[in-house]
Amino acid sequence: MYFFLSNLSVVDIGFSSNIVPKLLVNTVTLDKSVSLLECALQMYFQIALGSTESMLLTVMAYDRFAAICNPLHYNTVMNKRFCVCMAVGCWTVGFTNAIIHVVLTFKLPFCKSHNLDHYFCEEHPFFKLSCQDTWLNEVAMFVATFIIGICCLSFTLVSYAQIIRTIINIPSTHGRRKAFSTCASHLAVISIFYGTILFIYLGPGVAYFTEANKFVSMIYTVVTPMLNPIIYSIRNKEIKDTIRKQLAKLNFKKANVIS
Repeated sequence: MYFFLSNLSVVDIGFSSNIVPKLLVNTVTLDKSVSLLECALQMYFQIALGSTESMLLTVMAYDRFAAICNPLHYNTVMNKRFCVCMAVGCWTVGFTNAIIHVVLTFKLPFCKSHNLDHYFCEEHPFFKLSCQDTWLNEVAMFVATFIIGICCLSFTLVSYAQIIRTIINIPSTHGRRKAFSTCASHLAVISIFYGTILFIYLGPGVAYFTEANKFVSMIYTVVTPMLNPIIYSIRNKEIKDTIRKQLAKLNFKKANVIS
């Protein structure tokens, strides 16, 4: 669990670092411009990290399934080699998928305008600037979203259906509470992430990309990476105990300084 959480943390740091700094600069300065290369890189990492996070959340769901439904075989199934291979696979597929979309997007001729009606460089607003039919781009985006998004979500839901069935059969109330607590944080992250992603990429076409879409885009690229550490931390006993110990040490040091 901690191995995959560390991978998810890297994804969240990348998400925030990719979009927030440039967004803040554009907000506080009069210069709202961005070079084509900067835009391409921002789009590339946004798609790559989004795809990687989607698959990581699915792998984490399988990890919870193995831990709760097959606890005696957990160390055998989720061995170090398997975990590393799964993580490498998530990163590889995510970054390969991003190359396809960025290349298809920036091959379009942009003749309508050079003003991007969005907070950051995302595919939909670029399609609206093109004077060429973008059906190929939209099909590629839909197919990728279905394969990575819908398939990962379906696998995650199947895993949790098995987990819930196993939890219900646990005779101990304490055991059921502990199992639900382990999964609650992951379910919260999945609900926020997939809800926003599917709304953007499987919603109405390019012509209907509105202010609501911009707001939802900000949720999965900025708000979700910020919430993930909080959601996972408040449900984790070890992390809470560590925070309490660190706060107790700080209070003890302050008390010594004052005395």
